[in-house]
Amino acid sequence: MICKARFDVAQLKEESAGLAKEVEDPAFWKDASRARQINQKLSSIQSKLETLERFSRKLSDTQDALTLLKEEEDKDLFQDTDRTLTALKGEFDAFEHSLFYSSPYDSLNAILEFHPGAGGTEAHDWASMLLRMYERYAEIQHYGVKVIDLIPGEEAGISSATLLITGKMAYGNLRSESGVHRLVRNSPFDADGARHTSFASVNVLPQVDNTIQIDINPADLRIDTYHSSGAGGQNVNKTESAVRITHIPTGIVVSCQVERDQLANKETCMLMLKSKLFQLEQKKREEELSKLTGVKKDISFSSQIRSYVFSPYTLVKDHRSNYSEVDVHRVMDGYLQGFIDSYLKWDYQRQHPRKGV
Repeated sequence: MICKARFDVAQLKEESAGLAKEVEDPAFWKDASRARQINQKLSSIQSKLETLERFSRKLSDTQDALTLLKEEEDKDLFQDTDRTLTALKGEFDAFEHSLFYSSPYDSLNAILEFHPGAGGTEAHDWASMLLRMYERYAEIQHYGVKVIDLIPGEEAGISSATLLITGKMAYGNLRSESGVHRLVRNSPFDADGARHTSFASVNVLPQVDNTIQIDINPADLRIDTYHSSGAGGQNVNKTESAVRITHIPTGIVVSCQVERDQLANKETCMLMLKSKLFQLEQKKREEELSKLTGVKKDISFSSQIRSYVFSPYTLVKDHRSNYSEVDVHRVMDGYLQGFIDSYLKWDYQRQHPRKGV
């Protein structure tokens, strides 16, 4: 078993003591949002310390057992030590993986937006293929999945779509998917069956909850209602239940037509708007940080992240972690966890180069 993660235990204990002192302050709960964040951070550090101490005790006991085995052969002790090491490796692998969820928003639900790139019908079809891929991924992970908005393409595929995926670490897993996805295949829409390259973008943002304060001035909103419609223009609701909200200062537009009730669609729109405004604020902070530190960070949501090749060979490759799989059809059926885990590890290494994970 190789321990790749290294921790400054003394620093963790010092940080824990400092946060615990804040919690004891009588004025601690005056700012409820900040108090929750501090409690969550304290709980995370304490859990990490307890796990490290448990690993240390077990490793010490195992070392003592190995020393005894060097002096005298004992079949029962050998088998017991072997089982202990196997179990300890499994525990450590799970602990190491948990560290990769380094964003404070990883535990939130995820909103996914799909938009075809240039390429007409082929790109619209590619966007719909990606939509299905993430729906299948959600099913495999036993996540909840809901189509919030969908505009069909004129000939095939989709012009845009929005998914809400709910479940444990939904955003933590799916934040790896933000960016441009590239498709290479023999197009079924080309009479000659020529090979085409198409692009579609996926934007992933956390669904903000009550712990994140986003203030919206009602005067900054333009709210439009319209008839919900399904594929091919089929009316699915004769009342104007669909809602579109425009945030005038930023130009952000969100829409929802999946609920039959206008109020429910409006509530969903407001949740999406808050998430988009939160994402915009985070992007501004990263830009400011890069100016202060002089480090240029890739904060673009439109960078190409992955290629899916169907012809002349089959390959799916992530251009950040360099992880790849040759069974493109299995990937398109939602088996994405290999790519997600590789990205999480790559992202953690990028953000914590001195930790050695």
